Amino acid sequence: MRTTVGWQAEGVTTLRRATIPRRGLRPDDLAVRVDYCGVCHSDLHAVRSHRDATAPMLVPGHEFSGVVTEVGSEVDGFAVGDPVAVGNIVDSCGVCAMCLAGQENFCREFPTLTYGGTDRRDGSTTLGAYAREYLVRDRFAFHLPGGLDPAGGAPLLCAGITVWEPLRALGVGPGTRVAVVGLGGLGHLAVKLSVALGAETAVVSRSRDKAADAHRLGAHEFLVSADEAEMDAARDRFDVVIDTISAPHDLEPYLRLVALDGTLSQVGYLGPVTVQTTDLLIGRKKLGSAGSGGRAGTATLLDFCARHHITADIEILPSARVNEALDRLERNDVRYRFVLDLSDLD
Repeated sequence: MRTTVGWQAEGVTTLRRATIPRRGLRPDDLAVRVDYCGVCHSDLHAVRSHRDATAPMLVPGHEFSGVVTEVGSEVDGFAVGDPVAVGNIVDSCGVCAMCLAGQENFCREFPTLTYGGTDRRDGSTTLGAYAREYLVRDRFAFHLPGGLDPAGGAPLLCAGITVWEPLRALGVGPGTRVAVVGLGGLGHLAVKLSVALGAETAVVSRSRDKAADAHRLGAHEFLVSADEAEMDAARDRFDVVIDTISAPHDLEPYLRLVALDGTLSQVGYLGPVTVQTTDLLIGRKKLGSAGSGGRAGTATLLDFCARHHITADIEILPSARVNEALDRLERNDVRYRFVLDLSDLD
């Protein structure tokens, strides 16, 4: 057993600095010094849902980059000093149909999450990367490509792969018309990736406040969802609509944007939705979703981002300001991803 220093949930409002237990190094493990960790809406939800001291220990953080400091005896693909990145899945069964298809994110035995999951070997609750060290099975760590900024690259391992998965599954490329609903942590990366894939890309937002940002990110068009005339003019136009809104909302306005045989992919909100069948029927429209990505897809994303110089737009904060980051994220006061610098834990 080893320990590190990190940020542990205390009640439902704050995180406090604490000593974090880690398992001993296994033969197929990497020990990673965590340098940068993105702050995800999932982290905010987890902290705000954490009950009290009787609940399992909660240490958030599941999109991070760092440097290998130690390798297990059976590891041969990594060496001490290698820059690496890790996402929100750190293990899977490896033998089910989904794992064999390279979709470990859909493991039939449920993938082991980076925090709040159950370790497949000892049954302990996994603790995340708001900490200076993380131990991870080597199969679920990724070499960070040279030239990819480790701070801006960290959010690619959750926000990035979450939107990359439907973009690739739906065949987005030259000639595809894509609309991205919501310009936040997921949405801004969806725009960058869609544009780099060669798609004609629009942003749909509640107001014009982010129009200049949308065009700076590469969007070809900006639509205001509250403007009925604009939305009506865009009806049935987009082959793929990526909905990144994280709160409950009506899907009808966005289904109306979908073209004949097109797809609305809902990746932001994970709760129940209600859909009128006629909104799908008229135009043979499809409603889908996606979640994270498998090992092969994640490696492909990182390579693509390195070649196209894509990273998240970030605001870096020392990890001691983590509670400020969560409070501001709750107010949507960030453009577009907070990243914690964990070096202040030394």
